[in-house]
Amino acid sequence: MAGTDEEAVAADEALYVLTAVLLTSAQFPSVLGDDYPEACAALGLVPRADGYGLVLGQDGDGARWTVVIDDVSLVAVAIASWDCGMEYELSPDERTVVAALPGWPLALAVAAPGVPAPHDPAPEVSDGLVLTPPDTTDWGPAQRRLGADEIALQWAAWRDQIGDGHFPAPGGQAETTEAAKTAEAAGGEEGAPQGGHQGVRRVLAEARGYIDSPPPLGRVRSSFAPGDARTLRADGPGWSMVARTDDIAFVLLDEEPGEVLPVGRGLELPGLLEALDKMAVRPS
Repeated sequence: MAGTDEEAVAADEALYVLTAVLLTSAQFPSVLGDDYPEACAALGLVPRADGYGLVLGQDGDGARWTVVIDDVSLVAVAIASWDCGMEYELSPDERTVVAALPGWPLALAVAAPGVPAPHDPAPEVSDGLVLTPPDTTDWGPAQRRLGADEIALQWAAWRDQIGDGHFPAPGGQAETTEAAKTAEAAGGEEGAPQGGHQGVRRVLAEARGYIDSPPPLGRVRSSFAPGDARTLRADGPGWSMVARTDDIAFVLLDEEPGEVLPVGRGLELPGLLEALDKMAVRPS
């Protein structure tokens, strides 16, 4: 698929590795899509059961390149080492290289020392098709998913802004708070939200539909959380939800720029989160 690009990188010295990310059904840059197949499509890749590792770096001329490898465990070890503050030289074997794609699919604020500043490869080696990060300057799917990423990473800080008194009894309306400027959707009778935010009701209904009709891989993911809980991440057309299985949820909508909508436990949410967690993909 990218043979000429691979030859271009090989001919221009080694790649100066800046970072690496996983592209698997359980862990992928969510800014690229709502699910694993969509994230793969953003890079022109066919979804692979075991996933990929993405190595982002610069060649000797400073050009940006993304090297796709099938040795997922190698990239996972490198990321884990870097996260622990340890040095790890990531040098993929040429036999593991699936493609060398010009450009970067993610925005990086770092650059390799001793080479020209990061720039797109020359048109003659990239065929004019260069990866670029999604536009996040305006609110939209990419920015919405990044917002959900931030909530998942900073759960405690977001949760501290929402006291239990924020949520009304089933059927009631929540008061406006600084952290969430619209009402939450508390569970109503027979698991159907009564009142509350129309967009949130739609999200809960679509998430509930995932249980009977499984969505594409990666739309529902489960990861570690303190205690016996799990952090759940679910995405769908125009929405993202982050939740703790033992607590509340937060919803972000494309049609609500910058808003974070808290969803109380109510009568519906606990069962929904439990069911979603059972079907979610998890990091291996």
